[in-house]
Amino acid sequence: MPGAVIIGTGPGIGQAVARRFASEGMAITLIARGEQTLRAVAAGLAPYDVPITTLQADSTDRAELDAALDQAVDEHGVPEVAVYNAALVRADKLGELSVRDHMEAWTVNVVGALNAAARLAPAMAARGSGTFLVTGGMPEPKPEYVSLSLGKAGVRTLIALLDQQYGSSGVHAASVTVDGPVAPGTDFDPDDIAEHYWHLHTQPRHLWDREALHAGRS
Repeated sequence: MPGAVIIGTGPGIGQAVARRFASEGMAITLIARGEQTLRAVAAGLAPYDVPITTLQADSTDRAELDAALDQAVDEHGVPEVAVYNAALVRADKLGELSVRDHMEAWTVNVVGALNAAARLAPAMAARGSGTFLVTGGMPEPKPEYVSLSLGKAGVRTLIALLDQQYGSSGVHAASVTVDGPVAPGTDFDPDDIAEHYWHLHTQPRHLWDREALHAGRS
């Protein structure tokens, strides 16, 4: 089965999503900035006995990200699913951040996802199938999280643009909105959240959603 690429692999949602797709027999490519993080997540996937590739890249560095995605395609082919899970989450109120700080947040939360899609979506469209998913959050903007609120609005717009450009060619673009702090054993358990990614990936085309909301288990 063609593989899954997880950009922004970490100990929470990224790791859980990688496990979910690995459990279906898919080759997994993990992309993150830190070698230690990559090793830890890859070790957790060992029981699934699927091909695993780990690649170091900063999602805000387009050249690094392009090179990592190109290597993923060289090793496993054009992925069936790509998940952009990188985010810069911090509390900030209106007027607190400098322009540079806002640009840093926007680059991680939106531009990195845009660049990943620009590298992968055309090849998915040429094949006629593929899923591009972005981790979102905060269904409504919050004044105590200004930069993140702006970023999540940007993610929704990006998904709409991808759907307009590539949806008719078979590329399903969607976001998973997580409305709470992620922690194992809670209503926002990462393994529960990971089910949304698999559900979106396997949705029949005539039922495609552009967003899945995880508001808790109830």
